[in-house]
Amino acid sequence: MAAPNDTVADDDALYVLTAVLLTPAQFPTVLGDDYPAACATLAVEPYAGGYGLVLGQDGTGARWTVVVDDVSLVAVAIAAWDCGMEYDLSPDDRSVVCALPGWPLQLAVAAPGVAAPHDPLPDPDDEGTAPAPLAPPDTDAWGPAQRRMGADEIAHQWAAWREQIDDAAVFTAPSAADGPENGAGPNARGDVPGAGNRTGPHPELEVEVDAASVAGPAGGTGSVAVPGGGSGASSGGEGADTAADGAHPGVRRALAEAQGYVDTPPPPGRVRSSFATDDARMLRADGPGWSLVARTDDIAFVLLDEEPGEVLPVGRGAALPGLLTALDALAVRPA
Repeated sequence: MAAPNDTVADDDALYVLTAVLLTPAQFPTVLGDDYPAACATLAVEPYAGGYGLVLGQDGTGARWTVVVDDVSLVAVAIAAWDCGMEYDLSPDDRSVVCALPGWPLQLAVAAPGVAAPHDPLPDPDDEGTAPAPLAPPDTDAWGPAQRRMGADEIAHQWAAWREQIDDAAVFTAPSAADGPENGAGPNARGDVPGAGNRTGPHPELEVEVDAASVAGPAGGTGSVAVPGGGSGASSGGEGADTAADGAHPGVRRALAEAQGYVDTPPPPGRVRSSFATDDARMLRADGPGWSLVARTDDIAFVLLDEEPGEVLPVGRGAALPGLLTALDALAVRPA
């Protein structure tokens, strides 16, 4: 492999542009809801030690994703790059598991001295058996990959998203009549299944959605960008169905399935925990049609396949803290 600053193109070399980890605790969520699903997308075994994905171009400019089993080397390179340091990532050929055409992620860089990035031409000897080139998800559409990307973006910019929530307005405390004896839970709007203030405001975060960007909250306007979002979120009426108890049925389903993970642990990587502060963790969880991002000391946000571009906040209430603590206990964590 070669660094991207090489000046002489070698058709057999890979000019490395970037790399990402593929481990149970950290993997590109565009590939799947959990680590085994992500591995299946790349047709590799879900090895517990994980892999590194090296993205680059060959001497003709073709895009390639090289899967290597030297996770430590890739992790060191990523850490160096994150610190603004140069690092020549050149995995040994013996660590290469496979090379796949295309890139699963969108890159804004290219190797100098070679042709513009493009998918490699199929090998005639493969007789149509070669895998289709990997490609990043279309940000103009909405589906599982875009929903997971949106949740990742919220996790990365938690403070900017969190400051848009007015707890007093969004999470109105339930009245005494909404106690357990009347079938309501001990929480505020959209908090956990079967709970809520029936006369309070709509529980969803009202946002403007830019379908062409994944940049996150925009400064000063209160607008946000979610990949593949529609024309904007709704505060009731069109675009967001709300049950009589004030909680979106998709949110109730997501929280119920997340609670089910506590009793029946999901596949590795379905729930992940990362550092937030000394006293809190950032949680990411996914399931069929939903993604959840939360801080263990705060609220949660839910994104749904059925609600393109919508971001639905979940009030902390009395039940959410216990759920988040239980999820954190079973989550995988970066080494």
